[in-house]
Amino acid sequence: MDKFFNTAGPQKAELNYTLPPLMRLNWAELSYLIDSQRYFLLHAPRQTGKTTTLLAMVERLNAEGRYSALYVNIEMAQTARNQITIGNYTVANAIARSARLTLHDSSLLDWLEAQPHHGESHHGLVFNLLERWSLHHPKPIVLLLDEVDALIGDTLVSLLRQLRTGYTQRPHAFPHSVLLCGVRDLKDYRIHQSSGDIITGGSAFNIKAESLTMGNFNEVECRQLYQQHTEATGQPFEEGIFAELWLDTAGQPWLVNALGHELTWKESALRDRSQTITLQHYQAARERLIQSRATHLDQLSDKLCEPRVHGVIAPIVAGEGDSIQQAADDLQYCEDLGLIRRHPMAHISNRIYQEVIPRELSIVMQQNITHQQQQWYLTAERRLDMVKLLKAFQHFFRENAESWIERFDYKEAGPQLLMQAFLQRIINGGGRIQREYALGRKRTDLTIEWSLDEAQGFFGPVQRIVVELKLQRGDLEELIAKGITQTLDYADGCGAEESHLLIFNRDPKVSWEEKLWYCPARENQPHLWGC
Repeated sequence: MDKFFNTAGPQKAELNYTLPPLMRLNWAELSYLIDSQRYFLLHAPRQTGKTTTLLAMVERLNAEGRYSALYVNIEMAQTARNQITIGNYTVANAIARSARLTLHDSSLLDWLEAQPHHGESHHGLVFNLLERWSLHHPKPIVLLLDEVDALIGDTLVSLLRQLRTGYTQRPHAFPHSVLLCGVRDLKDYRIHQSSGDIITGGSAFNIKAESLTMGNFNEVECRQLYQQHTEATGQPFEEGIFAELWLDTAGQPWLVNALGHELTWKESALRDRSQTITLQHYQAARERLIQSRATHLDQLSDKLCEPRVHGVIAPIVAGEGDSIQQAADDLQYCEDLGLIRRHPMAHISNRIYQEVIPRELSIVMQQNITHQQQQWYLTAERRLDMVKLLKAFQHFFRENAESWIERFDYKEAGPQLLMQAFLQRIINGGGRIQREYALGRKRTDLTIEWSLDEAQGFFGPVQRIVVELKLQRGDLEELIAKGITQTLDYADGCGAEESHLLIFNRDPKVSWEEKLWYCPARENQPHLWGC
């Protein structure tokens, strides 16, 4: 079978285009931690290649012959929640079955099946199993536990404390080295016990030596992965794709693979490997991926309701990422989830997430805007009449702003999200919107691309329009002067032929008659709007 870009589960080198997994970690550092009998963590955002890397570690360690290495996924114990007996049995069973499959050692499963299935004895079941195995196994054991942070409450506390208890017995009567793998760093675990107490992972597992993390692909690695497809099939990618791929994904492995899959398989015309994959093909694939609300993107969106995430993301979406007041731990938590990068200041991790997050936050509003029709805003030449559209938005905003913004979870960014929902409702099906949150400049920039020829789509002529959104704070004239320069610069960089600066006034003491105004574009000045 021909290789393909994988978006589901661990990579298989015989099936998937893949980069050497162990190149993504410092093997010398890992070897040192293992050789020195350390218990440590590996954490990284979802679908970045953690499991693939753990499996490669097991393969290498077992091939070297000094250790018996075992990979175990313990996610099934999540459903036990605070039921320690069930949780411990599930973890122990996962270890025993993995030992049988990977190391051809059935002794753990035989021992486990001889144990009573209920009772207090199960509170130390994982400890007893690992102790017995280590005492009788001919080699030191390296245990890699995956999806540890999927466990909940008392089950997680019990597991961490059993490992901590056995730590002093290593390597003779407990595993030589243990790696715990998950999305979050252990110090970010906030474990709710059945008693109502909340403890942190660090206090339950204070023997942790290190917390390692995995980064994304770098720009060269993104190109190398796609080059594997070209080498295998002869099908080239246009050079311009790679710069856009890097900006859109920042090397996030799932996104890089998902776009590759869209281009080389989902786009059926490109299954003809004699066809060159163009930048236009890439842009269409990007939009399809965003609109698909794929599982990876859906998982990220699910986190947006968490208070710790809300406090970080809301100011960024409002164009005020420099005013985040959340604790450093919350910023680190959002970075561990893959939602943001913290330097030079907090910002959404990549351009695709920049699109997905506001769409997700405004999707219900977009669906509820039922009285707007795309054809109302098209000229005879099928161009978007942006002045007509924004006048309609002013009317819509006056009628609905107060009640609709109150429904948003992200009220701080309500005006910007409502504007984007309105635009998305009208643009969908004939155009696309790209969003950018200017770091430290208190603005949100929208680029609208509208295909002028339905038959050709984005392979034909395209109308480009820039809309810059600002919240009014301080002197209006000064804000307009600064905004004009920023809007024109952004429009020039995007190659947009038309630009608009829209300023929201959220002062409840100002009347709507004062808030709503419009100044047509003049030479060296965009269209100016008040809302």
